[in-house]
Amino acid sequence: MIPLSAYFRLLTDYLRPLRLRVALLTVVLFSAIGLQLVNPQLIKQFIDGAIDGRGASALIPIAVAFMLIAVAQQILAIWATYLAEDVGWSATNRLRLDLTDHVVHLDMGFHKGHSSGELIERIDGDVTSLSNFFSAMMIKVVGNGALVVGILVMLWLESWIVGLAVTVFTALAIGAMSGFHRIAVPWWAAVRATAAHAFGFVGEVVEGTEDISANGAAPYMETRFNDIQKRWLPQTIRSWMGWATMWSTTIFLYGLSTSIVFVLGSWLFGIGTLTIGSVYLVFHYVEMMRHPMEQIRAQMEDLQKAGAAISRVGELMDTSTKLKAEGDESIAADALSVEFDDVRFSYDDAGEGDAAPTVLDGVSFSIAPGRVVGLLGRTGSGKSTIARLITRLYEPQGGTVRLGGIATWDAHVADFRKRVGMVTQDVQLFRASIRDNLTFFDDTVEEDRILEAIHRLELEPWLASMPDGLDTLLDSGSGGLSAGQAQLLAFTRIFLEDPGVVVLDEASSRLDPATESLIERAVDHLLEGRTGIVIAHRLGTVARADDILILDDGRVVEFGERAALAADAGSRFSQLLATGMEEVLA
Repeated sequence: MIPLSAYFRLLTDYLRPLRLRVALLTVVLFSAIGLQLVNPQLIKQFIDGAIDGRGASALIPIAVAFMLIAVAQQILAIWATYLAEDVGWSATNRLRLDLTDHVVHLDMGFHKGHSSGELIERIDGDVTSLSNFFSAMMIKVVGNGALVVGILVMLWLESWIVGLAVTVFTALAIGAMSGFHRIAVPWWAAVRATAAHAFGFVGEVVEGTEDISANGAAPYMETRFNDIQKRWLPQTIRSWMGWATMWSTTIFLYGLSTSIVFVLGSWLFGIGTLTIGSVYLVFHYVEMMRHPMEQIRAQMEDLQKAGAAISRVGELMDTSTKLKAEGDESIAADALSVEFDDVRFSYDDAGEGDAAPTVLDGVSFSIAPGRVVGLLGRTGSGKSTIARLITRLYEPQGGTVRLGGIATWDAHVADFRKRVGMVTQDVQLFRASIRDNLTFFDDTVEEDRILEAIHRLELEPWLASMPDGLDTLLDSGSGGLSAGQAQLLAFTRIFLEDPGVVVLDEASSRLDPATESLIERAVDHLLEGRTGIVIAHRLGTVARADDILILDDGRVVEFGERAALAADAGSRFSQLLATGMEEVLA
């Protein structure tokens, strides 16, 4: 059961910035409720007046007033509904933004453990479940609750006997709905969790469609998805049973209360306590109460979903990053030194009860500003891990990583990453123009600056090959570009950022012949005046390095000037050159 404080805290946190609209909504809502309570009084006056033999001159004004009030009440109700939807979507959009910002700043270990489909469902699906919570909460709970109270007051004023009877049954109905609400919230939480799992699985299948189809794994994936559906269906049925129970309870209590009102009204009219108009008024108010009670019951169902969503949203918000506390040290804008001091690291992806394998074990080295280092090692030796630690996607479990003499945790993550640029083998492109892909949708970057970067990297031929230049639209994923063209775009991104350290994960498989010469020149310009770390797979890449760093089983086994190591027949680098680096490092 989610405590009421969680509901209230979420409402106040995200409705406070919208307080003017909420205040207007409150005024409009209660004005509509007031008119809704007044109109039945006019019906009573009309009936009693007609029975008493009053003329048309007395009855027509009552009828006109009734119609005017009814029209005004409908206009106010429509306005209140519009305001409620506006408030609801504004609040949930802010919540989506806060959740997205929080998730983006979590460490890479969190993202490795959660698929993109699951996170989309957590950020959008769960929050969408709250949109009705923010908007209809005012209309269907606060508003209808106020209407129910107003009806009860009117009934007490008309007859304390009828007021007492209806009050008792109303309290029973609300108590029953609250009880079923407490039971059903965990059921809806299970549904939301399974939904996130299902969407995460679908996202993984879509991303791996090519491999799944090529290797004949489609039947296995269908079986897994069927297993998820088998778990999802009974959870959903059980959750809807909570709604059905509340619905049947309110219907039963309403029918019982209507019967009692008929009996009491007949008796009170017989003893002369109530007039015909008063009897109709009592019956009308009880009939009116059915609608707000139905609305409250329906909102209790949404509140069940909201309770589950609030629980999951709170859980996500409470997830903290493993990146250490940030300082306020400022990192220089020049070429920067890179230092690893007894760094130890392991990924937290071992199974329960298993120790995570050590990826880096006491790694220490120092790269002087402006030097280009070729980083060599077999697959699994820790090359990519070093790149991830330099970009602060992960935090080392031991030791210190420094950039420009400043430890990672002494600088803000955003400032730290701005001084490091990395190009990986798989370049992420967005469904947008080349301009937006180069600037990451930053409209403040002027076109002259973009063109200057392209000129400095000698990429005019590449840009000229695009049908609409900078306005050429790309698809998501590969963007419709070759692997080499995508890397050229990534180089231009880095050049626009003007970092002090550049990390290149270069793979020969990503270089197509048509753009190879462009890439080689672009790399030279990109590394000029910057500290470079190149995860090398080709002899041509090593030739541009000033120093060579060789890893083996998470340890530094050789580090020194490239020329000196090449001349030393006993060095590992010299042996790699002699035997063929590509074959040895495969």
